[in-house]
Amino acid sequence: MAEAEALILYHFEACSFCAVVRSAADGLGVELELRDIRKNQNYARELAEAMGRMTVPVLHIEGSEGDEGGGQWLPESADIIEYLKQRFR
Repeated sequence: MAEAEALILYHFEACSFCAVVRSAADGLGVELELRDIRKNQNYARELAEAMGRMTVPVLHIEGSEGDEGGGQWLPESADIIEYLKQRFR
């Protein structure tokens, strides 16, 4: 992972799909910045502006190669887990 790259998971605690992603990241030893959209309205707004909806989990990859300031947004728990496995196994 590039030094400037950050992995940010938009989630909320009671979401079972989010829990699966958090567990997979823990199992791989991957540190994610967690942004709970139910506890912080700023995070909810960020997600809505970026994705046009409030569905979680969504992984935001900041500072990735080819990133022109917006980062990459990756929705769907299975896709997030696959990305983490490919990147960190």
